Amino acid sequence: MLKWAIVFAVAALILGVLGFAGIAGAFIDIAIILFWLAVVVAVALGVLGLTIYKKVT
Repeated sequence: MLKWAIVFAVAALILGVLGFAGIAGAFIDIAIILFWLAVVVAVALGVLGLTIYKKVT
């Protein structure tokens, strides 16, 4: 998911340089959403990993 956020951010930068501001804005919004979604998933898996690890051992 983080890979796709980077792809959308790079695409937004390229589109911004080429003058497609509307599409670039949409791409950067998608990149931001994907980045924060990846952060939330990573934190959730980290918390679950710590709690399940404590219950198993």
